[in-house]
Amino acid sequence: MARYETAADITPSTATALADYPALLQKLLQTRGITTATAADLFLSPSYDDHLHDPWLLHDMSAAVERIVRALEAEETIVIYSDYDCDGIPGGVVLHDLFRSLGHEHFTNYIPHRHFDGFGLHEKAVTELAAQGAQLLITVDCGTTDGAAVERARELGVDVIITDHHQPGEQLPPAVAVVNPQVGSSYPFPDLCGAAVAFKLAQAVLEKTEHNLAPGQEKWWLDMVGLATVADMVPLIGENRVLAHYGLKVLQKTRRPGLQQLLRKQRVQSRYLTEDDIGFTIGPRINAASRMDTPEDAFWMLASSDESEAGSYVAHLESLNNERKGIVASMTREAHKKLKTQEVPEVIVLGSPEWRPSLVGLVANKLAEEYSRPAFVWGRDGNGVLKGSARSGGTVSVHAIMGAAAAAFTEYGGHHFSGGFSVKESAIHTLAKTLETAYASLDTTAAAAPTVTIDHVCSVDELTAEVLKLQQQLAPFGVANPKPLYRVEDVSLTEVSLFGKGKEHTKLQFATSGIVDEAIAFFTTPEQFTKEPKVGQTVALVAHLEESFFMGRRQVRLRLVDILDTV
Repeated sequence: MARYETAADITPSTATALADYPALLQKLLQTRGITTATAADLFLSPSYDDHLHDPWLLHDMSAAVERIVRALEAEETIVIYSDYDCDGIPGGVVLHDLFRSLGHEHFTNYIPHRHFDGFGLHEKAVTELAAQGAQLLITVDCGTTDGAAVERARELGVDVIITDHHQPGEQLPPAVAVVNPQVGSSYPFPDLCGAAVAFKLAQAVLEKTEHNLAPGQEKWWLDMVGLATVADMVPLIGENRVLAHYGLKVLQKTRRPGLQQLLRKQRVQSRYLTEDDIGFTIGPRINAASRMDTPEDAFWMLASSDESEAGSYVAHLESLNNERKGIVASMTREAHKKLKTQEVPEVIVLGSPEWRPSLVGLVANKLAEEYSRPAFVWGRDGNGVLKGSARSGGTVSVHAIMGAAAAAFTEYGGHHFSGGFSVKESAIHTLAKTLETAYASLDTTAAAAPTVTIDHVCSVDELTAEVLKLQQQLAPFGVANPKPLYRVEDVSLTEVSLFGKGKEHTKLQFATSGIVDEAIAFFTTPEQFTKEPKVGQTVALVAHLEESFFMGRRQVRLRLVDILDTV
């Protein structure tokens, strides 16, 4: 079970510095490390004109733009090579829109196949693209560690510009330019996503080329940057907060027919779109394309300006997403069946050569949440490699477990909550025992559940419209800026019910003079909380306060994290 701690009271110095703000907002800001008036102003009032960094500060930006300008003037064939996820694909759309706006006809977008190619810039793809006439290749969200592929491109006479945000290795690839905020020390903010780096490149190119775009027209491409910034789970602070803020504003007014039709189909009113709609509606459908089929389908859903064409891609992605759900449900049922034949181990390890590695992370997440313990789930990719995903269930660092069992893997990486790995063929049959032993060897620090910070303790009557208004000033929420978490004391339950097709979601109702009288939890049933709720009980709810506009109906409710004994 999670351990909870209450955020520290507002300090006198912070109270003085933030005296212009209400007490609750002061506390929420302090919990997020914002303790000065200047920092609070930057955070609460993000400015596109004042708070974004100069793109020319990025490593090798001048060399990249110079080479692109030469390619445009010589009408060279350019290939935009982007990763297949919900960062690389939107970033590829940004550069697609750039070259189309500049009237350059000799360019194509290429996206590697997740199942058969895997992540990164590949020598095989470079060879094929060179044979098709590529003269300049620009990566998006990959390439920083792919020295062999870049060297192969050089041998074939293809120049490479890398735009990426991943950590560099000891040696940079021999590219014309490596535009990456993690490279060098010239860029003041290292945590941009891949699409944001592509956008910075687009800004710089526009400065050095003649075009008919109206000043500021490139801001319409921020919908892709905001989408990727939220979906790729980079920290939503600093420059990312500005990009996410304005990206959501553009998404709410999006001119892209594919997004318009996708949102209508999902009954999401675009003017109320939030980061949650990216996480639960847009992102999964973009990722479904690469998990299940070809990522180009998601790309063209976003990039197409034709209503009919975009609509066909929306329908196809919806079909793929439903298929993905069905397959994951089947895999999860199979996993449950296997677990019922044994005592559930401290570390769940399951897999099948028939399972796609692109889907096993979803299964691992469900198992880890349900059993509150780490889950490692593996499959076999299109090249015969055994690959898997790990989720912690919040109880232990999966990265620490993998580190203690490093000999079993050909590669692994991640952090406390999630990770990925490739397994040696010789180690797969003993992987469960190996990871169980590794788990047992961890010290108490690695094995301890993380502490969850509660921002504010209050009664349900104190959750007012003013509290919701104050909270909304902190949005958009995400990594490094989580939604405020409340401990709501002395809640008298009048109803406890289950909903959903499989009755897998929990709903609580209670009396209040405030603005919220119900709390819900998806994919969690009453017995899975620390305290199982029952009608007539008085409990404490650990929850987020949220506003929903589903199907045009506004609703304010609590999203349950846990249920505890009241103090």
